[in-house]
Amino acid sequence: MANFKAGRMSEDLRRIISAKMRELKDPRLKGGMMLTVVRCDVAGDGSFAKIYISSLEGFENAKEAVKGLESAKGFLKREISNVLKLRKCPELKFIADNSAEHSVAINKILKGFSDKEKPEEE
Repeated sequence: MANFKAGRMSEDLRRIISAKMRELKDPRLKGGMMLTVVRCDVAGDGSFAKIYISSLEGFENAKEAVKGLESAKGFLKREISNVLKLRKCPELKFIADNSAEHSVAINKILKGFSDKEKPEEE
């Protein structure tokens, strides 16, 4: 993060986009998808933002969700400008991320280790 304002704006963007994703009517975002805004990076001057989207159902679903979010970019920019009272909203770039899927896999591995270490009761 370049400065305090960019960090604050990235958290605000993350919060707003997470809330507005539920209101979108795009079929690529529906169907019980568990989408998460993993991270949001805002440029120092606030003109550009990268939003990382992850899905618990897998990386392919995250890619489909990114396509749906790209088509709803205008709506999201308008909502962000209205909520944050910005004169110029940052340009949004959505990127599919597989960190949620990766964390689920790591959790399964760790549960496997903890199950093996339990002593058997007699």
